[in-house]
Amino acid sequence: MVSQQTLGAIPGPTEDMVAAFQIDGEPVRGRITRLGAETLDPILTRHDYHPELARLLGEALMLAALVGSGMKFEGKVLVQAEGNGPVSLLVAEYTVEGDLRGYIRKDEEKWDKLMRVNKGARPHMPQLFGSNGALGLIIVHDDPSMHPYRGIVPLAKGTLAECAEDYFAQSEQVASRISLGVGELTVPGGEGGGWRGGGLLLQQMAGDDARGDTEEAWETAKALFGTITDAELISPDLAPDRLLYRLFHETGVRMAEPMALKDACSCNEDRLRATLQGLSDAGLRDMVEPDGTLSINCQFCNRHYSIPIDEVTGPVDG
Repeated sequence: MVSQQTLGAIPGPTEDMVAAFQIDGEPVRGRITRLGAETLDPILTRHDYHPELARLLGEALMLAALVGSGMKFEGKVLVQAEGNGPVSLLVAEYTVEGDLRGYIRKDEEKWDKLMRVNKGARPHMPQLFGSNGALGLIIVHDDPSMHPYRGIVPLAKGTLAECAEDYFAQSEQVASRISLGVGELTVPGGEGGGWRGGGLLLQQMAGDDARGDTEEAWETAKALFGTITDAELISPDLAPDRLLYRLFHETGVRMAEPMALKDACSCNEDRLRATLQGLSDAGLRDMVEPDGTLSINCQFCNRHYSIPIDEVTGPVDG
């Protein structure tokens, strides 16, 4: 059994991190993430999202980190949700280097109507994404010879976490529980406040000759997992290893060294220029500003690019 003191000795960050863990002597494992001042807060605040949209994107970013940190190859994981509802597109991306980015696109008219109808109640997934909403987890290898893998499930449950559990059950045949909490903290003086998020992924290991039947251990772990609250997930006063100890101290739990996460976008001007050069000159000239430049904002990081059109198409005819 791992003592509280042993867990506390684990090196690495306690915020803006992701780490694997294993319940001692049991066929149950998982991953834990905590996002804050270096990841979640800047990603959400730069777009000034409605609080409900901010929470949703925060949950997607944590889901991407929980899934992506289990990769055994160079690449990235995208959590992508689409539909015909008020939210038309949600994208959260995690790279093997620990970079996170994401954004949401909404229909203003549909969103305003939903807010009037719900009267402050938190919307569920079918309300947000409509009748045809779908959640995709896309795994992209850096090796171009490897085709991306895409698993899709309907956004039919109440929360993103519940829909993601369906993904693991259907696409990977792994019994899983997921808890995602996002909140905006306010503290005197403003230090340590802002958006914070915490997430847990718990998974049952398959039975075999060595492990035997794993169902009883899984049921016990699920019951303990079910006691966690959003306040515990995001509390800056409860470090990730402390949280795991609080949940599983009776059996013991081991947390691996955490991996640091960061807010980082892969956009750059050279890549944008190459993309623009692949478009038709006529289409680009329809987009040109009065000063002869193409004005483009990155949907993820909101960085602005202003590129002279004659540098990607040649001179504009007078």
